[in-house]
Amino acid sequence: MAYDEFLADRVRQTFNDLKVTFAEKSMMGGLIFMVDEKMCVGVDKDKKSGEDRLMARIGEEEYLAALKEKGSREMDFTGTPMKGFVFIGPEGFDQDDDLEYWLKMVIKFNPEAKRTKK
Repeated sequence: MAYDEFLADRVRQTFNDLKVTFAEKSMMGGLIFMVDEKMCVGVDKDKKSGEDRLMARIGEEEYLAALKEKGSREMDFTGTPMKGFVFIGPEGFDQDDDLEYWLKMVIKFNPEAKRTKK
């Protein structure tokens, strides 16, 4: 499996606790959580380190501040950093409060996020 099922369950539970309606899609070797048909957050494993990680779509406005949070770094999935997206390593989501912080951030940005063209 290309992602940690326990981490995916934690995301599901937190979204349920926050009363967020979501869908799931296998994508990019991991699992993506969609809110309002828009990519919101994903879970996968870093191919280089083998560590579990979150991919969070937070928007460009919060991007620089988010990079200062523990466990956060530029999302460079394609080799080029994508502004508005960050990867978060385990130290940034191991605690439930930390995971909830990131999920609240992606939920806050979601209404502004553009839908992917089909």
